[in-house]
Amino acid sequence: MNALDADGLMVLGVLLLIAYAAHELGAYAHVPRVTLLMLLGVCAGPFGLNIVVVNFGEWFPAITHIALAMVGFLLGERFYGKDLKKTGNVILSISIAETLLSAAMVYVVLLIIGMDAMLALILAGIAPASAPASTVDVIREAKASGPLTNTVLGVLAIDDAWGIILFSIFLVIAESTLPGNHNASLLWAGIWEVVGAIALGCALGYPMAWLTGRLKKGEPALMEAVGFVLLCGGMAAALEVSYLLACMVLGATVANRAKHHTRPFREIEGASEPFMALFFFLAGYKLELSALNSIGVAAGAYIMARSVGLVIGGRLGARAASAPALISRYIGWCLLPQAGLALGMALLVNDRLPELGQWVLPLIISTTVVFEIVAPVITQFSLWRAGEIPSK
Repeated sequence: MNALDADGLMVLGVLLLIAYAAHELGAYAHVPRVTLLMLLGVCAGPFGLNIVVVNFGEWFPAITHIALAMVGFLLGERFYGKDLKKTGNVILSISIAETLLSAAMVYVVLLIIGMDAMLALILAGIAPASAPASTVDVIREAKASGPLTNTVLGVLAIDDAWGIILFSIFLVIAESTLPGNHNASLLWAGIWEVVGAIALGCALGYPMAWLTGRLKKGEPALMEAVGFVLLCGGMAAALEVSYLLACMVLGATVANRAKHHTRPFREIEGASEPFMALFFFLAGYKLELSALNSIGVAAGAYIMARSVGLVIGGRLGARAASAPALISRYIGWCLLPQAGLALGMALLVNDRLPELGQWVLPLIISTTVVFEIVAPVITQFSLWRAGEIPSK
């Protein structure tokens, strides 16, 4: 084993111990470990103390892919048929309302401050994207449960699908304004990203559901569950479809078709812990804080408009579906985190429309700093105020 391998293993070991310490400290200080790990990552990264000696940033894409694939699978459990019949109309109403209103608020506010219309449109398409990993981790860490928690998880499981569709449409509109570029190729790419992901999740979900519980006396092996999730994530990347959505559909299929439908989710829940911890630390490590200097007013307007749109949209959607007042009051505040999917969209804009991407990418990077550090605390506080976090 060479020195780089030794350094890498030691860094991994130290980071997992730091994640454990962050979990314990967060429980004591009532701060989500997501926030603590992000802050530690920022402090350790190039814009902080720069104390990580190995080329740590190169691990980020692989860790992100694995963590989000597992999060997608866990969110798929929220589509279990019996539960969905009880809350499906509420989840659908909230997800549509908060998606449309957050996009509309961002577009209007950015136009008011003088931003170019196509740039505002692209940012409006990114606005509904959420951060399932952060929110799920806050819920799991706090052991939150109840109608608000179930609704949050249900909305997370569907609103990124709406976000992908809306973003694809807005990106096509922006691209069509360029000279000599009036075709629908990007629209078809957006449709394929959603439809292909659903098809892949179903195609792997049925054999996984059949296999679950058949190899070991009614209980799935850890390798069985993780193997299917990673296979789904890898095939989604190869086919250029949304791996988050594909794994979500995989989980939904297993939840509804497997005889022992809860057991693979518990296996993945345990297996995801180290990947989730590394993901949050690396997210902080990779943040480019220098971007905050160049966007100022636009970033503040985006944060304000997106937050207001989610809170009001969640409330209106809940009321339209006659949801309990508790859900109406707090649902929007629980949907504020934004991270990986938004960054992925910004990178796609940078690739397809570089003249817009040079503004979009630094703005989304900088606002991610705020949403990923502050929003999990707001989510945890909202769940506590709703009485869904058990007292110590």
